[in-house]
Amino acid sequence: MNHHPSDPEHLRPSTSFWARPGAKAWISLVLVTGFYLLREHWGHIAGWWPYLLLAACPLIHLMRGHGGHQHGNSSEPD
Repeated sequence: MNHHPSDPEHLRPSTSFWARPGAKAWISLVLVTGFYLLREHWGHIAGWWPYLLLAACPLIHLMRGHGGHQHGNSSEPD
């Protein structure tokens, strides 16, 4: 498919996802649904918080690149 440079659709700037009205509606829907689920099921969720926190610690450690460990790759002498 060839687009001619004077094609109006080709010249139109693409809008950011966050600037679209549909995106704002979806975000609002997700926030309201999340609030409702937390409020209605807080008794079930509260019992799992310690386990979720303990499970998140190793995941955060892996995602952050193992913190400040050097692993002997330093080129500077001690």
